[in-house]
Amino acid sequence: MATILVVDDKDMMRDSLSLALARAGHKAVTTADPSEALGLVRQHRPSCVITDLKMPKMDGIELLQRIRAEHPDTPVILMTAFATISTAVQAIRLGAFDYVQKPFEAEEIQVVVERAVEHGKLVAENQAFRANAEATPPKVLVGDGRPMQEVQERIRQVAASSSATVLISGESGTGKENVAQVIHSQSARAGHPMICLNCAALPANLLESELFGHEKGAFTGADKLRKGRFELADHSTLLLDEISEIDLGTQAKLLRVLQERAFERVGGNVTQNVDVRVIATTNRNLLDWVKQGKFREDLFYRLNVVPIVLPPLRDRVVDLPLLCEHFLARIAARDGRPQRRFEPAALDLLQKYHWPGNVRELENICERSVVLENGEMLRAATISPWIATIGVSAPAIHDFAVGMQAGEAGIGGGVLEELERRTILKVLEKHNGHRLRTSRELGIGLRTLGMKLKKLKDEGVLVES
Repeated sequence: MATILVVDDKDMMRDSLSLALARAGHKAVTTADPSEALGLVRQHRPSCVITDLKMPKMDGIELLQRIRAEHPDTPVILMTAFATISTAVQAIRLGAFDYVQKPFEAEEIQVVVERAVEHGKLVAENQAFRANAEATPPKVLVGDGRPMQEVQERIRQVAASSSATVLISGESGTGKENVAQVIHSQSARAGHPMICLNCAALPANLLESELFGHEKGAFTGADKLRKGRFELADHSTLLLDEISEIDLGTQAKLLRVLQERAFERVGGNVTQNVDVRVIATTNRNLLDWVKQGKFREDLFYRLNVVPIVLPPLRDRVVDLPLLCEHFLARIAARDGRPQRRFEPAALDLLQKYHWPGNVRELENICERSVVLENGEMLRAATISPWIATIGVSAPAIHDFAVGMQAGEAGIGGGVLEELERRTILKVLEKHNGHRLRTSRELGIGLRTLGMKLKKLKDEGVLVES
């Protein structure tokens, strides 16, 4: 519900507008005196102001100028008779959001108000984004080993293009979203906030509305017009996280947007044109999903214009000391405390670890070490129980690999895949099936754990009661 300030010297107009706004789900604050309007704007912080153009004491143009001077982000809508349309057009040049010509239908003013409210929300979101961007250090990629040098070079190349679609793939926890943010921050679109959508977090019937928006009345519960992520990301970057989780029907509609840069809101027939750069991420092999009929081949090639593959942490352990230093410095700056360091024996232990949760798990261990360790140096003795608990210390990896080579594995797959399966099952059993505790000990996200457990159930490895 938005608060709308109505300024008009005629009682009937104020009453009819209040009724129309109430029917649209808004709250109306009214006044007959334009000189009182500024005080009401300060008091109520309305989402927009509707004012008549011709009023005694102060006309709508003067009120507009005074509101704009004190509250430049508050949209102002002018009501005008036919004879004063030229003056209303002049008011648009002075900063009015829009005008409506008298007499008008309730639906007409409701539509204009909805647009003004949405405009105000976008302005507020942009301001919050810029304030947050100024307060938050820019995203960086840490690592100077060859794998990360190749990734950084690809990022520099793709950032120079403001339109090429990017597909970032890699295991969970490798930093795919971070790479997307770096690409956006280095591109010509950096002046606009990057819009993100986690495709795995929404059912198919809601995902389409989130992507493309919907018209009022498009379905049960659609009580107002809503802009989708594509529309919000116009002139910016749209990150589609876990793109593999989109159903085939929505994939077809997404393909059309990538091809034509146009779409219709759910329940609408007006084509919306957008200028959006799409970055998609996935932790799956999309070509395998194409072969299985779970992902459209034409959409895959539309997304895979510039591919970036992030290496798992176990393949770039040379970067681990730098990553530890980066995370510990960030924690120290956040908490206002001196920076801590891992002792050499602790670093050696970390570099021998398999890292099923990748960089995200390393960040988790850095955080946990700082909280639980009292000394300036973070000791190997502190972190070794966490690694040993989940059974993947360096000796365990070696012993397990030998067993796999001797043909002891009963599930199939490579050494690392089998090790991950047994690790997850062991920790899940330890916590009696409690997923949150399991994810915390593994150092992976709850959603990532859920996807891995689903895969184990699909393979018949896990049976949950």
